[in-house]
Amino acid sequence: MKFINSVSLLTCLILGSGSHLFAQQIGQWVPGQAGPNASVAFDSPTTFANWAPAPSSAVSGAPTTGGQSGPSAAGTSDAETGNDNQWHIAVSPYLWIAGIHGSIGALDRNVGFKVSPSDLLSHARFGLLGLTEARRNKLITNLDLMYLRLGADNVIPFPPSLGAKYANFTLNVLILAPKVGMRIVDEKAVKVDILTGIRYWYFNESLSFNPSTLGLNFSRSQNWVAPLIGMRFEIALSPKIVTTIAGDYGGSASDKQDYQYVAALGYKIKPKLTLQAGYRYLNLNYQKFSRASPLLNLTMSGAFLGATYNWK
Repeated sequence: MKFINSVSLLTCLILGSGSHLFAQQIGQWVPGQAGPNASVAFDSPTTFANWAPAPSSAVSGAPTTGGQSGPSAAGTSDAETGNDNQWHIAVSPYLWIAGIHGSIGALDRNVGFKVSPSDLLSHARFGLLGLTEARRNKLITNLDLMYLRLGADNVIPFPPSLGAKYANFTLNVLILAPKVGMRIVDEKAVKVDILTGIRYWYFNESLSFNPSTLGLNFSRSQNWVAPLIGMRFEIALSPKIVTTIAGDYGGSASDKQDYQYVAALGYKIKPKLTLQAGYRYLNLNYQKFSRASPLLNLTMSGAFLGATYNWK
C-alpha cells in the first residue's frame, strides 16, 4: 500500500502538467476506480516540504537589496537607500513547507486529492530553491528558482508473468520566474514596487520496471510559459524589522492561469544578513479545451523560512 500511495501522490502532480499526459495516461494514473467527480484523499495529509518556488524578494519577505530593511536613523542617505547609482545584489535561499490540494481530470472525470509534507520529503531526491535580486536606484530585477526531483523505487504487486519485480518512478519539476520592475514609492517607512515578468513551468516524468524483459520504460515531459504582473509593499516596523505583503497574477490564455500572494516578516541580525518567515499561497489552474479536456487545479500553501544575504 505504501508504494501505491506514493505513486498515486506523484502521479496526481503529473496528470495535471500537460494535455498529452492527461489524454493518454488518465486511464492508468488516476488513483483508484474514481468516477466522475470522485474524491480521493491520501491517508497522510501531504505537504510540500521542499517545494515551491517560494518567496522571492519580489514575492517574499526578503528585504530589498542594498537598502535599509527598516527606517534609518534621522536622515537617510542615498547609500543607505540604494539610490547611489550602484548595483546592489542579494541572494535568498529558502525552504517552503506547503500543503497541497486540488483536483485533476480528463474525459469529463475529476478526482480530488490532498497531500501532506512528510510524503514528499520521504520521496525527495534533490531540491534547489532560491532567489537572486539586483537593484540599481529604482530599477529592480530578480530571478526566483525552484527545482525538485522526486522518486520512488518499490516492490510492485504485479503478476510474475510481467517479468518485473521493481518499479522506479522519477519526477523532475522546474518553476522559474524572472521579473523586472520599478520602485514607485521610496519612503523611510513605506516602499512599493511594481513588477512584471514570466513564470515558466516544466515537468518531466519517467517510469521504468526492473528487470524489464518487455522493455517497460516510459518518459514524458510538458512545459509552458505564462506572463505575470505583481506588486510588493514593505512596511518598516523598526530599524531591524520589516513586514512584506506581495502578490502576482499570470496567465497565457484562459486555459493557463496562476496567482500567488505572500505575507512575511524579516529581522536583520547583521548588516548584510536578514532572516525571514511567513506564509505563501500559490494556485495553478490549467485546463485544455480539447477532446480529452484535461484539467488541473492545484493549490500549494504553507509557511516558509528563508535568509537574505546582501552581497553588495
